[in-house]
Amino acid sequence: MKQALVLVPGLSCDRHVWQAQIAALADIADVTIGDTLKDDSIALMASRVLDAAPDRFGIAGFSTGGYVAMEIWRRAPERVTRLALVDTNARADSEDQAALRRAAIATARSRGFEAVLRGSLRQLVAPDCPEPLFEEVVEMALRVGFGTYMDQQAAIIERADSLETLATVTVPAMVMVGDMDALTPPYLAEEMAQALPAATYEIIPQAGHMAPMEQPDAVNAAFRRWLAL
Repeated sequence: MKQALVLVPGLSCDRHVWQAQIAALADIADVTIGDTLKDDSIALMASRVLDAAPDRFGIAGFSTGGYVAMEIWRRAPERVTRLALVDTNARADSEDQAALRRAAIATARSRGFEAVLRGSLRQLVAPDCPEPLFEEVVEMALRVGFGTYMDQQAAIIERADSLETLATVTVPAMVMVGDMDALTPPYLAEEMAQALPAATYEIIPQAGHMAPMEQPDAVNAAFRRWLAL
C-alpha cells in the first residue's frame, strides 16, 4: 500500500523542485505538493498545507519547506507519520540574517529581480552545476515571482526557532543535506540530526543547496530508505 507523502517546496520554488522525486517515488508513495505560494507567514503556510493534506501523511520539507514541516509537527503531530528535513535549518534568523534578507529585497527592487536571482541562486548550487540545470532554477524562481519572494522572505524572517521542537519528534525522521550546501551547511544538518531522538542522516555528494534537483538519484535513494523505515 502506498504511503501518503506531502513534499513542501522552498523559497522561490514551485513543484518543479520536487519533479524528480514525484516521478521516482510514484510506485511507493501518493505524493502531493504543499502550497507555499500564497501566504506571508510560516503559520499560514502550515495551515494551508494541513487543510489540503490527507488525514495521516509523511512530510518532507525542502529549505523553507522545512520550516513549514516543523511548524506542522508542532501543530498536528498526530497526523504526521514521518518527517524529512532537506537542506534546511532549525534555527530562527539572527538579526544579521534578517537584515540580509531585507537588503536582498531592496536590491531586487532597485536592480531588478532577475539580476539579483542570478547572483544569489549561483550560490545555491554546486560550483560545477551544469548551466541548463542552473537555468531551470532561475526559471522556476522567475515563475514564482517577486511578490511571492517578498512574502516568503517576510515569513522566513519571522519564523520560530524549531530546534527544541525536534526533540519531540516520535516518528521516523531523516535529515538530508548537500555536501556543498553553502546556505544551510552540513553542520546545521548535523545539529538537527542530533536534536532528533532518532534520525537518519544523509549527506548528498556533489550537491549544493538545491540537492533534490542537482543529484536526484542520490536524493531519491535516500527517500526510499526513509520511506522503508
